[in-house]
Order: sequence, then C-alpha cells, then structure tokens
Amino acid sequence: MNINEKYTLADMVMNHALKNGAEQVSVSINDSRSSNIEVRDQKIDKLTESIRNSLTIKLFVDKKYSAHSTNRMKEKELFHFVEEGIAATRFLAEDEFRSLPDPELYYKGGSADLNVMDPKLDSLEAKTKIDLANQVMNEAFQKDSRIISVSSYYSDNISNRVLVTSNGFKGDSNSSNISLYADVSVNGGKGRPSDYWYENAIFFDKLKRTDIGKKALERALQKIGPKKIKSGKYPVVIENRTVSSILNPLYSALFGSSIYKKQSFLIGKENKPVASQKLTVIDDPFIPSGFGSQLFDSEGLAAVKRPIIEEGILRNYYIDNYYGRKLKMKPTSGDTSNVIFTTGERDLAGMIQEIKKGILITGFNGGNCNGSTGDFSYGIEGFFIENGKIVHPVNEMNISGNMNHFWLNLVETGNDVLENDSIKTPSMMFDNIDFSGI
Repeated sequence: MNINEKYTLADMVMNHALKNGAEQVSVSINDSRSSNIEVRDQKIDKLTESIRNSLTIKLFVDKKYSAHSTNRMKEKELFHFVEEGIAATRFLAEDEFRSLPDPELYYKGGSADLNVMDPKLDSLEAKTKIDLANQVMNEAFQKDSRIISVSSYYSDNISNRVLVTSNGFKGDSNSSNISLYADVSVNGGKGRPSDYWYENAIFFDKLKRTDIGKKALERALQKIGPKKIKSGKYPVVIENRTVSSILNPLYSALFGSSIYKKQSFLIGKENKPVASQKLTVIDDPFIPSGFGSQLFDSEGLAAVKRPIIEEGILRNYYIDNYYGRKLKMKPTSGDTSNVIFTTGERDLAGMIQEIKKGILITGFNGGNCNGSTGDFSYGIEGFFIENGKIVHPVNEMNISGNMNHFWLNLVETGNDVLENDSIKTPSMMFDNIDFSGI
C-alpha cells in the first residue's frame, strides 16, 4: 500500500468503529521490511528476510479501553475485526483516565523532513548483505590460535507508519536502520572470555564496515587472565558503550508508569538534585538524521526538545497521556528521542590517566536494580587501573550502591560520544564506588 491507500484504509476503519459504538478511536498502520544474516565460523547459520504489515486499533468505549492488532487488511475482515473488538471492550472494567490526548498537544505538520530514511536500502541485493557479514567474519576468523568461535551479523530494517485519531490527528513517519556486529570468544585458560563490536547507521553509504571483527577479537583477547581485586571503594571509569546499562535504571525511573506504580526512586524529585552538576541530559527529537529523531511520538504528541536533567537537577519526566491524567501532570511524551549529554574535555584514555588506583568498566553481567528504592548490584567486566595505566583484567567483582547516591558521585563526562545510537553516551568517571568480590 502507498501512503494514500493507508490513510484511506485507516479512515475507513476509524469511521466504522465510531458508527458501531466507539466514542474515540486511534488507528495505526505499520509495515516493515527486514533482513537478518548470521555467519558462524565462516558458514551462514541464519538468513531471514521478512515483510510485516499490521493494523492496530485503540478503542475507547463507555469509559473502557482496549487495543487490537491484525495483519488481515481486507475490508470485510477488518469490519468484523472492529465489531468484535468493540464487543470485547464492553466486558472490561471502566477506566476514567482512558482518553485520546488533548488535540492541542498533537503535531500539526509543517516541519522539515528529519531525513531518517534511506530509500536505497530497500533495493540492496542479498549478496551485498552476505558479503558484508562475511567481511566482518574474516577480520577475526583464524587470526589467533586462541579463538574458539567467531560470529558475525548483518541486519537492516525499514519501517513506515500512518497514525490517525478520531479527534483530529493525522501523521506518517518512516525510518531505516542498518547494522554490522561481531562476537568473538577465545580460550582464556580458566575461562572463555568473549566480547563484541558493532556499527550502526541510518544510511547504507554511511555505515562503517571495517575493523568490526578485528575490534571484537582484540577486546576478547584483552580479557584473558583476569584477577580479583581487594574489595573497597574505587574511582571508576565506565566506557561510553557501557554507560547505558547503568543509565537504564535512572531513565526507567523517569517514566510516568513507574512513578504511578511507585516503582521509581525519583518520585517527587522534579527541580531537585538527582546527580552531580556534571550531568546534563537533553532530549532532542530534531537532530537531522538522528537515530531517535521524530516529529511526533507514538500517540501523536508533537515532539519537543526539553532538558531532562540540567546540571544535576531533574527538570522533566517522560509522561504519556494516560499516566499524565492519572498523575494530574501535563503530558510531555512517553517516548525518548535522541538523548544528548553535555560532554567534557577528555576521552576515555585521558580519564584513565587521571586514576592512581581504580577500575575501568567495559561491561555488566547479571545483577539488578530495585526501581522503588534505587538499590543496585551488578557484576562487572573490566580492568584494574594503577598509576594511569591498565594493569590486568578484572572479573568476579560486583559494583553496588544506590542510584540516588551513585549519580551524585559523577565527576567527569568524556568527549567520546557514542554516535551510532539514539542514546549518545560519553564515557563517564565516578568516585568512591563500592566494589566487592563474588
């Protein structure tokens, strides 16, 4: 279906729902095309190509709500699907907070194209994709006698969406993504260390295609011979690609659903310090060709650039329409876009040189964080630092603490921003972090 056909179909379904008793309706039509290739030890282990089409309708009937999806796109079947959905909704409990957003909050159109779609990607030949996966594989395969296995991956995705609501929203969006990934495991004597590397892009022509397998192998080999260190408090540097793992609990606590369910340690913290002054985070949906760029969110709310944390002070939560009503808070958006961090002056190597005795964290494995209290404990992978130099790998160690205190110990953000992601994290340095042996 082309864009006009999708709008016609969405309007038809919406009007049929209104005629059959729905008070408000939202209809989205989504289609996507994706490819996934996995090569393991120079043999194609997996090759899939898929085309998906779906229609999702959200029904608001007698103060009751339900959502239904189907991939059947014929008119007669859709009408029956809608009628059954309305009938089923009437059996549900009332929820006075369920309603479409205020139309004043909707995106009204007229903005410039954010350029997040590569039109050439759809015509890329399968052989080209397989060759890229093999190229990544060959950068590592049999390059060292200690290698146990090498896997490489190619994936791409093209998505298109149309959204219409019965109270006036109409909008469409599209996006593309392509990635190459390598995973290498090696014989470490007493263990089997492994590591990975990847590159992402929106446009095929801008995808970095070299050194992916090579970097994955180098990182795996660096982990051979790990040692425990003495438990205690240490300064810590967390690598840019790993920061998002420790950032996730903080970000999860910012969402309206977590706040309402009392599963957020940031309840009541708006306009109060939640981190050191070194942390400033902006949600910016308008970056041209940004991985998270959007003109409107999943509900149709107009995208807005806003500070989330400003010099350590919490400025905004992520509040969707439903939880905004329940919490009596103005909706901002229930979606993240491009998450941008204020950066410092040094890169990862520069921050490591500053540390007399500490830890570089390059990965987390296992552990959890209590969303209500902020208490956390995670297993770490990384390296012991002494006098500004990496001495040896570290394993069987935990990092623990409380998120309410952990982010207050941030002392520096790097200038090495992770560009190929919507969450553009730099490396970060923290002080006085608790480490203990497992």
